[in-house]
Amino acid sequence: MNNKEEKRIAVVVGATGLIGSWVVEKLLKSNKYHQVRVLTRKMLLINDPHLESIIFDFDNPSPDLVWGDDIFCCLGTTMAKAGSKEAFYKVDFVYPVQIAAMALANGAKRFAIVTAMGADSKSAIYYNRVKGEVEDALKDLGYKSLLIFRPSLLLGNRTEKRIGERIGEQFMKLFKPLIPGKYRAVEAEKVAAAMVLITTSSVQGTVVYESDILQEF
Repeated sequence: MNNKEEKRIAVVVGATGLIGSWVVEKLLKSNKYHQVRVLTRKMLLINDPHLESIIFDFDNPSPDLVWGDDIFCCLGTTMAKAGSKEAFYKVDFVYPVQIAAMALANGAKRFAIVTAMGADSKSAIYYNRVKGEVEDALKDLGYKSLLIFRPSLLLGNRTEKRIGERIGEQFMKLFKPLIPGKYRAVEAEKVAAAMVLITTSSVQGTVVYESDILQEF
């Protein structure tokens, strides 16, 4: 088998977000992929011969558009931005599970997703509970390789203002020496680097990567 045949096709959802944008950039620079397919509500304005930007309606998804070897799911919102628990649940649970199921049916081999530190389907905190529920639902689909990334507070330049997270970032930076590795804020670029590097490896089964591991990238 020659190198061209060995190269994979990646699919990215949530490509305009803090982590997703870094994932796209790193995938396009990787020699492991010959095509990066991005499913977005609006065209992604990146000029690269390996990138295919696809308009995708997440509320009325077309299964025939969701195909590739490796799926990178960086979807996520906040309660404040979503406006309600129902809207938050749709973005953080419904969309990822639908994408995962469609991709698996179309032959996808690996699914990588960003959830959050503290994800637990039994948590009393709604945010953490939904993150845990999506992890559980994805495990039930039966991917041979399901890679779950649980970062703590993310550092990076956002296109939207999140006052609470800005305050948290400053707190984390000020007291970084006193904070255990798992709870320290982590750069979004590091999370993206971990997702791409690990997904291109030979890791099998369901593996969870906590924030202290992501700090190493």
